[in-house]
Amino acid sequence: MARTGRPGLSSQQKKELWSRWKDGQSLSEIGRALGKHAGSVHGVLSANGGIEPRARKVRPGSLTLPEREEISRGLAIGSSVRNIAELVGRAPSTISREIARNGGSNNYRATSAENRAFKAALRPKICLLQTNLELVAVVADCLKNDWSPQQISGWLARTYSGDKTMQISHETIYRSLFIQARGVLKRELISHLRSRRMMRRGKTASTEGQPRGQIIDAISIRERPATVEDRAVPGHWEGDLVSGSRNSHIATLVERHSRFVMLVQVEGKDTTSVVSALVRQVKLLPDGVMQSLTWDRGSELAKHKTFTLATDVAMYFCDPRSPWQRGTNENTNGLLRQYFPDGMDLSVFTQADLDVIANRLNTRPRKTLAFMTPGDKLAEALR
Repeated sequence: MARTGRPGLSSQQKKELWSRWKDGQSLSEIGRALGKHAGSVHGVLSANGGIEPRARKVRPGSLTLPEREEISRGLAIGSSVRNIAELVGRAPSTISREIARNGGSNNYRATSAENRAFKAALRPKICLLQTNLELVAVVADCLKNDWSPQQISGWLARTYSGDKTMQISHETIYRSLFIQARGVLKRELISHLRSRRMMRRGKTASTEGQPRGQIIDAISIRERPATVEDRAVPGHWEGDLVSGSRNSHIATLVERHSRFVMLVQVEGKDTTSVVSALVRQVKLLPDGVMQSLTWDRGSELAKHKTFTLATDVAMYFCDPRSPWQRGTNENTNGLLRQYFPDGMDLSVFTQADLDVIANRLNTRPRKTLAFMTPGDKLAEALR
């Protein structure tokens, strides 16, 4: 059965999560460090648009807990508001309002009053754009014309140099775009940003040392033997990742000769997670069942040499932006969408769940196999 949920992150884990995100770590890397699935990390980040929430605290000059305890003790012995104010060194009006907003003289409790003050400090502060509809309209029009937030901020400062109400920082614009709880700028305006990202990444974020970009020492599909191309013999597979919500993924492996499919649970899209999962799955196969694997140019197979060394399976890569070169796998992924619709959180599926779904496809007659099943076709070829 699928998992129904996972424990949330503690305050300390969230603090570490934001620190690692600022340092440029991937969702999967953060998840491994925290012992959480990448989907949990994505959920925390996406709720705030990739922007760390500002720490909230009571304003300077507010009553402290010791002062509130003095107020509570004074009320208990029947002291007047003026006497209590003199004792704690505050204005009588301050003490009077504090008592009134926390239940009055008979119900005032220091701890309850302290908790109430802290909760009030946690309330979202009103964004500048929320108070100025004219400014919202100008900013939205500029975004629709593909202006960057920095260009908008600079232009507003120049155009409305004498009107502070029509000026705004570029960071406030970003926050209003990515933190949708503010309800000011529509989310579709993000599509006008050059990066097209759905979450904000700080300028100081570093990606140094992370396996991005081209696959090092990739062997092109053009060097794959002709016997693989014509499906004449079994043992040659195609692979890909199917993606779902909350940064969840499943690896799909399809045998070209028989269309036999295997589904592999992965903890994240990073190359360490994907390669480890593939190695684990391939080692369950009898010797010779997988001789080669063809993949696209995704960075999830950046450590392809580790995969080949561990499994003795030759690795080939498609040309960039050429999914048709893995036609069998692409077709199978389309069939799998019956079980994994777009937008589904794929992390809820255990490996046992995936094995059940794969078995359904492998025991379904296929027209391209003269209505044999992939399972029967593979078994026949291996006799």
